[in-house]
This record gives sequence, C-alpha cells and structure tokens, in this order.
Amino acid sequence: MKLKTAKRWFSWHKWTSLICTIFLLLLCLTGLPLIFHEEIEHLQENFTVETIEGQQRLSYDKLVEIAESKNPGKHVRYAFWEKDEHPNQVLFDVVEHPDDHFEKSKYVLINEYTGAVLSEPENEGFMYIMLRLHTDMFAGIPGKLFMGLMGILFIISIVSGIVLYGPIMKNFDFGMVRKHKSKRLQWLDTHNLLGIVMVVWLTVVGLTGIINTLSDVVLGLWQQGQLAEMTAPYKNEKPIEGSLSSLEAAVNVAENKIPTMDVSLVAYPGTPFTSKHHYAVFMKGNTELTSRLLMPVLIDAKSGTITDARKMPWYVNTLFISQPLHFGDYGGITLKIIWAVFDVLTIVILITGLYLWFERRKSKITFSKNNSKVK
Repeated sequence: MKLKTAKRWFSWHKWTSLICTIFLLLLCLTGLPLIFHEEIEHLQENFTVETIEGQQRLSYDKLVEIAESKNPGKHVRYAFWEKDEHPNQVLFDVVEHPDDHFEKSKYVLINEYTGAVLSEPENEGFMYIMLRLHTDMFAGIPGKLFMGLMGILFIISIVSGIVLYGPIMKNFDFGMVRKHKSKRLQWLDTHNLLGIVMVVWLTVVGLTGIINTLSDVVLGLWQQGQLAEMTAPYKNEKPIEGSLSSLEAAVNVAENKIPTMDVSLVAYPGTPFTSKHHYAVFMKGNTELTSRLLMPVLIDAKSGTITDARKMPWYVNTLFISQPLHFGDYGGITLKIIWAVFDVLTIVILITGLYLWFERRKSKITFSKNNSKVK
C-alpha cells in the first residue's frame, strides 16, 4: 500500500473511531444488561400463573374489561402474548386515546384463566433506562437516527481497520503481541488483534444496530405501502362509532385463517399499526426464525370479518430479524453469554483505541516542545 493511501485510510480510521467511541461505549455498557433482559425480568417477577386442571380460559373481551376497570376513562389499544416465555398471560396497553405517546401507556398483565391482575408494569426502572439510553438516549426519533449515524461511522472504522491491518501484518505473525516492547506497542497489538478476531461479530452487531435505528422509517414505509393497500377500500369511510366487535372473535378468526401460526399482538383501530376500521392481529410462526416474523391479519372491527392478510415486505422482515440478532437472542443462554463476552471485549477495543490516540497525541506534543527548545 502506498504511503499516501495508507495515511488516508489511517485518517478515516482515526476520526470515525474517535467521533463514535463515546457513544459506542454507552451502547456497549447499556447493551450488556439488555442481552439478558429476559433472565433479569424473570428474576424480578414475584408472581405465579395459577391454572386448574380442566379450567377454561376467560374470553379476551372479559380480560379487556378487567384491564380497563383498573384504569377508568382509558381503553385498551394493544394486547400482547408471549406464549413461550410467559404462558397463560396477556399484557394490555391501556390509554386515553389510541394515538397517545407510549409514555402515557398504562400496562396490565392478567392471568388468562383466573382474570387476576399479575402486575402493572411501569415505564421506569433500571431496564427501561438502559433500553432508552441504548435506543435513542431519551431523544426520540432524532436520538435513534443519531445513533444510526454513529453506527455508520463505526462500520467505516471497521472497514478502514481491516484495510490497514493487512499490510501491517505482512511482516509479522498473525496474532502477534509484542510483550517485550513498549506499553504503547503492546496495547496497539492487543487493539489490532481483538479488532480483527472480532471483525465479523462487530460488523453484524453494527449493521443490525443501524437497521434497528430505522424502525420508525420502516414503520412509515409499511404504513404508506402495504397497510395503505390492505385498507384502501376503507379510505373514504368514517371512523367506527360506538362499540367494536369482539376481540375474542377477531383472534379466533385470525387463528382459523392461519392455523399454523400463533397470535402475538393485536392492535386496536386508530393505532399506528392498523387503520381506524380494523383490528390488526399479528401472527407469528413456531420456529426459532419464524417466531421473529409477524404476519398481519386485518379484521373489520365492526363486522368481525377478515379484510386482508399478507406476509410482511422484505424491509420489515429485515428489521424483525435484526432486532433479536443484535442482542444474540436466537440461541438461548449460550449465545447470550458469547454476545456478552464479545461486548466486554469491544469495550476493551474502544478503551485501548482511546488510550492509543491520547498517547500518540502526547508524544507529538512532547516532540514539538523538544524541537522548539532545540531551536
């Protein structure tokens, strides 16, 4: 590699890394507990789901009444199921208006068989703070997009690091750490070694992180594209007045339409994931991969009949796959531990990178001072 070209790549690596390092440290530190969010949530749960042999599940309409009775003047807008992790439970999101900001949500977790309120989770606590810091730094969509920009700089720093590493290692053995040289050279070799060994993981986490920051953009594209097509016949109709059709019936219709999938989420009319005339029943598959992908079934919230059901477009599925992959949430606790180890090693890479920059800068300042004294 020519000296001029090498200097250019070194400049790209240095400045992209420096600009994004502080934010990457924040992402690594907050991401560590988020990798184990399910395990932490299980430890925090202090209730058991009681079921009796032969007992019938209560209707979802009855459970909606219970959730709304806990929050007078408010109404359910979302219902969530996690049958693998939290069987026999349904979580309701209750608000005053369907388009309220999620910060106004009240949550009610209910036992499907007894109707007992298991908990009323709040948007607060350690895990909530970690999640918000990791996703948008409490700055909403601008914060997400800013983190996406930092992710792009991170990818550039990875690419430039790979380009620089090849020529450097032509004269050395792979994995070399010069233990008998200066402390700075030892840290430089450690930095380079960890970076090249983890390059695939760093790239995967970086790219999936960028994709995840575009979730609001993806939602907007889906709303204007597929969702608009599915609800086109209702475009000029007035919003539903009066009571809605049965939630229980809507879920049953969707499950009968796609018996190979399970209900994961129901969005009420007027929410961002549906129209003002439909329940959107989102179904998921039963395998490790298909359980991450959702398929919307639109149910007319007045008549209770199916309007449309389609597979999500590729860009939405890309987002669905990226979200769990970013946190290593595909292979159980073993993969999560591997992700955590790599996360810690990434922190080492970032800290050594800062150390090397400070040492290099200090050396330049010292050299300049010595030269000025000689003159």
